[in-house]
Amino acid sequence: MSTLAARRRHPASLFVVLLLALVVTGGLYAAFAPKSAKAETTSASDVNAGKQLFLSNCSTCHGTNATGTSAGPSLVGVGAAAVDFQVGTGRMPLAAPNTQAQRNTKQFSDKEIAQMAAYVASLGTGPNVPEKQYTTTGGNSAKGGELFRVNCAMCHNFAGSGGALTRGKYAPQLTSVSGKHIYEAMQTGPQSMPVFNDTNLSPQDKKDIITYLKDIEKQPAQGGHTLGNLGPVSEGLFVWTFGIGLCIAVAVWLGRKAA
Repeated sequence: MSTLAARRRHPASLFVVLLLALVVTGGLYAAFAPKSAKAETTSASDVNAGKQLFLSNCSTCHGTNATGTSAGPSLVGVGAAAVDFQVGTGRMPLAAPNTQAQRNTKQFSDKEIAQMAAYVASLGTGPNVPEKQYTTTGGNSAKGGELFRVNCAMCHNFAGSGGALTRGKYAPQLTSVSGKHIYEAMQTGPQSMPVFNDTNLSPQDKKDIITYLKDIEKQPAQGGHTLGNLGPVSEGLFVWTFGIGLCIAVAVWLGRKAA
């Protein structure tokens, strides 16, 4: 008994206990920690291939080290999701400097986009490309509508038809946009759009908003032509153009009959 007590009082006993605790903790973490799908699919060869694509197509504006120039911002820390959105929607690379990058036909294959995203992701921590968070399965359209009207409708219109902003910029329409790109836009905040991280809008909130937008796309126009869902501006223009024009035509017709 005295031998055991002496061992407990030994100066090295505390070190041994701490070492054992670290080994056990590390083993448990390695056994039960969730595996990252991104780590399994991204390799050094993807990063190298992405770097070559970046140097050939993006470095003129963003710099050879992606730290930015007077023609383009730094990409360090923007994450893979920003690259997947900008290049996947054809907004990048820009043909020429403009007020706002417009949605266009993408110029690279999905594999090449993934490689460029892997390279930019290697430069700094940022949002990853979403996997299944953007699907509408399990989404709540009613809640998504409330969230969209509170956070997005002031720029994108209540039905996602888009709208004008200041200094020649605009909020693009969201119809026919893939759920993945909508999710990435909320993650990364492209152009004038603010970033909605998981603290502002949880992954479930983002899924609900995407579900709402996809439901709107499928809704029939019960009242006839939607006029782009742009609200009283387009409706007022329609009434002014056709309604007043019809009144003038009727007045002219009545005048000719009286003559």
